[in-house]
Amino acid sequence: MAEQVALKDPYTEKRIYGARTIFAALVVFALLSLLMARYFSLQITQHETYRTQSDRNRVQLQPVPPKRGLIYDRNGVLLAENRASYSLTIIKEQVEDLDQTIGLLQDLINIDDDHIKKYRRLVSRSRPYSSVPLKLKLSPEEIAIISVNRYRLPGVDVDAQLARHYPQGELFAHVLGYVGRINEAEQLQIDEVNYSGTNEIGKIGLEKYYEDILHGKVGYQNVETNARGRVLRVLERTNPEPGADLTLHLDAHVQKVAHEALGDERGAVVAIDPRTGGIIAMASTPSFDANLFVGGISTKDYSRLRDSIDLPLFNRALQGQYPPASTVKPHYGLAGLHYGVITPQSKVRDPGWYKLPNDDRMYRDWTWQKKKRGHGTFVDLEQSIVESCDTYFYDLAYNMGIDRMHDFMAPFGFGSKTGVDNTNERSGLLPSKDWKRIYKRSTWYHGETLSVGIGQGYLLATPMQLAASMVAMANRGKHFAPRFLKRLGDEEITAPELPMIEVEAEHWEAVTHAMEEVVHGRKGTANRINRGLKYRIAGKTGSAQIIGIGQDEVYDEEQVAKRKKDHGLFVAFAPVKDPKIVVAIIVENGVHGSWVSPIARKVFDAYLLDQGMLEENTDAGLIAQAAAESATE
Repeated sequence: MAEQVALKDPYTEKRIYGARTIFAALVVFALLSLLMARYFSLQITQHETYRTQSDRNRVQLQPVPPKRGLIYDRNGVLLAENRASYSLTIIKEQVEDLDQTIGLLQDLINIDDDHIKKYRRLVSRSRPYSSVPLKLKLSPEEIAIISVNRYRLPGVDVDAQLARHYPQGELFAHVLGYVGRINEAEQLQIDEVNYSGTNEIGKIGLEKYYEDILHGKVGYQNVETNARGRVLRVLERTNPEPGADLTLHLDAHVQKVAHEALGDERGAVVAIDPRTGGIIAMASTPSFDANLFVGGISTKDYSRLRDSIDLPLFNRALQGQYPPASTVKPHYGLAGLHYGVITPQSKVRDPGWYKLPNDDRMYRDWTWQKKKRGHGTFVDLEQSIVESCDTYFYDLAYNMGIDRMHDFMAPFGFGSKTGVDNTNERSGLLPSKDWKRIYKRSTWYHGETLSVGIGQGYLLATPMQLAASMVAMANRGKHFAPRFLKRLGDEEITAPELPMIEVEAEHWEAVTHAMEEVVHGRKGTANRINRGLKYRIAGKTGSAQIIGIGQDEVYDEEQVAKRKKDHGLFVAFAPVKDPKIVVAIIVENGVHGSWVSPIARKVFDAYLLDQGMLEENTDAGLIAQAAAESATE
């Protein structure tokens, strides 16, 4: 009989089961202990840390850029404003593959290489969580396409913002300048906090000069976002402080008249109110549309402007340095009277040329090439200014000497910046013996004095300097640093007054009367503009030679190419007895100042007549009274 084998061992099974239960309980306890420990760590020990991180992910602090201040002319005409604009932006931190995202965006809307290059430059110096614009000024169609495809474009958004706009187009481009994207050099100079959220900054002109005032102060807001970074609600907000509005002395009507009067010529017009130093107009042609630069100009447009032979980006009013030619003869006449070198009755023999002692070189008057003679046997100060006699001023310059000429002209603003509230102004050049010794390492020659005596040679001036010097002439020595800004908010701004130029009253009167005869005299070089004039103008014409003419050569303007002809200049103020406006005009290759003077007449009429600045107690009233008396007689 076979031995019976037990199939179960209850005792052993019970022991094994008990051991497994205990092991499982220990494992569960250990895991629970770890879980509790971790839970304790997260909820108790590191509670504040993780709460902060959670808030950081959920709540974001965003800058709120300020609204840029507006710019108006003296009559409230809007010159620079802000318009709503939409831009395509990318937050680099929220994009897994930036190149892939940009490629996808290029498939959806038109994004050229310029946009991508500018974006990469900006993003390279921005924080990863910053919203950086890829393309500005989106069209409604582009906004719709981006919105439809937003679900597959994490980190991409369409931001609404205010963009600068210049409603007058090219009319004020050289005055106002423009705003553009902040570049790397500017990034290092600006207040990084105050410019957070701002992509543009004033580049040139008044936009740059008054950047601190126009920009304002940045605000902030705490916003709650979802996992994709999209804003759900604003939790807290500190409003930005908008930039201040500027009101300028500029008159939009006069500016337009000056711009249109220059037409297709290359030139500049500056008009200033001598009573305040306020700049009424500053035109430089050709000009450009400043709106092209807002948000970044395209390479094609910039190349077109940069490579143009007419230099539309060049501000001729502030940067153009030209020989002032005969427009400075009134200044030299005044200097001669002041130093006692001449009297109003002093006369100079004028055969049509002038020679220095012991020198055979002939310094010709401008009449010599046409008449082979001068302005008469003897010429006095008034005739020399009225008819622009070079011979008289050769002699005056020789007797006065270059250093006295320098010392007298410097207070009028020649050779230094006028201090106008704008950018990129140039100083011109007022030569002296010391200047030539230092900068040319050479001695001064008498022949060079004669050239400077008729506004040629080393002497250079900008149209702004010529206008500023006319303010001193119109005010009999009282003058200002020219100012565009008239009012900041509600605060009136006054132009800085410069040291008085002390000259005897009778000397001012002698020169002013001669300038008046330039326009109203029978032989005045600008008498073509006096027909039908309702006020009286004091002015001086000038023709600046820009090519060298040999001793035996004759300048024939009919045979000279247009771009080699003389520059035409004219400076003037009106009304003579109570000056309200001065002008300085240059037309490159405009040949004669007399040809340029009709531009001044248009500017004077636009301000004095169209704007009602001519009061009854000034020349208009006097002329009307004289006419009435004459009729009675």
